[in-house]
Amino acid sequence: MRQRHASQDARRAREFKAFVAGAAGRLLHTATLLTAEAPDDNPRARRLLTLSLAHTYACWDGLHGEDPYDRTRQYLATRFARGAWHQYGGLFGARPHPAGALAGLAPQERLVLVLRLYEGVAEEQTAALLGLPTERVHTICDRATATLLHPPRGPAPTVGGAKVAAS
Repeated sequence: MRQRHASQDARRAREFKAFVAGAAGRLLHTATLLTAEAPDDNPRARRLLTLSLAHTYACWDGLHGEDPYDRTRQYLATRFARGAWHQYGGLFGARPHPAGALAGLAPQERLVLVLRLYEGVAEEQTAALLGLPTERVHTICDRATATLLHPPRGPAPTVGGAKVAAS
């Protein structure tokens, strides 16, 4: 009996190690996009990924044919959403000052944009995961995309106290 458990544990460890070897890079990139940290300085993203992988490992035997990547991505997204809610007063709350490409977006906008465009999750699945109507997910994704394509302009530069006209 003990030998059978040891064999199952070894098999489980091998399977999970192979999964991590194949998926960890993409999942880390997803987490980095969510946290809007710089790719070379992303401690929050790494912590988020570690928690998500630990959760997946804990329920590994209970997956029963479910895709472990989907399970990990789902936990990553919900953990990010919950953390953003607590840290920033909700997904619409104050924004941190990260350095990543999506730093100009609110946490909810980053979450929807990353799930929809980077991960390719369907609108309906994203809506179900976040507990939002499909139309709301569509609107958030459109607004986030527009913000990235046409970032808001800052104030006009001043020279000696006078505004400089844009040419």
